[in-house]
Amino acid sequence: MSEVRKHIVFHGRVQGVGFRYTAKYLAQSLELTGWVRNEWDGTVTMEVQGREALINKLLKGLNGGHFISIEWMDTKEIPLEEERGFRVR
Repeated sequence: MSEVRKHIVFHGRVQGVGFRYTAKYLAQSLELTGWVRNEWDGTVTMEVQGREALINKLLKGLNGGHFISIEWMDTKEIPLEEERGFRVR
């Protein structure tokens, strides 16, 4: 199984609801790498790397959060990076 890296911008109720720390916990449990950060416009940006099926599992887990409400995502595939772990920026 090959890895992919995705740059994702989340729109909706995604700040102030534990989104970044939920993302970090889920990504680490799935052994994905990357980062997540809040943006000034109320969106959240994430770069995540790993097997596509595991990234999809992460996205499903995020959308099932109690207070998180993802309205839509802008997603694009980007080149792989050398990194270890997943962090909140």
